Amino acid sequence: MSEDIGPIVVEADELKLVEGCRKGDADARKQLYTLYAEQMLAVCYRYTGNLDDAHDVLHDGFIKIFTHFSFRGDSALKSWMYKVMSAQAIDFMRRKNASGLMLMDSEELPDLLDVDEKAVMEEARGIDEETLMHMVAQLPEGCRMVFNLFVFEDKSHKEIAELLHIQPDTSKSQFRYAKKLLATKIKQYVEHEGKR
Repeated sequence: MSEDIGPIVVEADELKLVEGCRKGDADARKQLYTLYAEQMLAVCYRYTGNLDDAHDVLHDGFIKIFTHFSFRGDSALKSWMYKVMSAQAIDFMRRKNASGLMLMDSEELPDLLDVDEKAVMEEARGIDEETLMHMVAQLPEGCRMVFNLFVFEDKSHKEIAELLHIQPDTSKSQFRYAKKLLATKIKQYVEHEGKR
């Protein structure tokens, strides 16, 4: 059950930006890009796992935003842009991997199965967000896509399966693998930092 938080209030400065972008004003577009490019690049990178690809997605995402400025004010501007960029990243990954996602097989993870995920995730609280997002971006492709969609987009395994053309059980197993891989990366990071 979600709480009703009332109407979304769009700041006056944001309204000016939105109106300027709708009219094709170059200064408004530049300002919007300057304000949000770094944050949106992080979203793209989290999906693609590759900075060059993330820049391509960011570029295409801003072109889409400026060409079809469909923001209606029913969410925060940043949230709307986030959705545009994540959809752009998913489309990019689909096109890049037209033959299908590279999904992990359980045989690839024998040394990760003993990691205490809950304990490691507690340790993760002390790690800065940028480092954690870099770890997510470095997950193998199939795990990374499922993890992003489940955790950051709040999609169900059924929705993810439809979106990625896989079975719901495959989505669940990829998510489990992603959590184990991420827990292993976090554990290694914490151990490494502790020795410094």
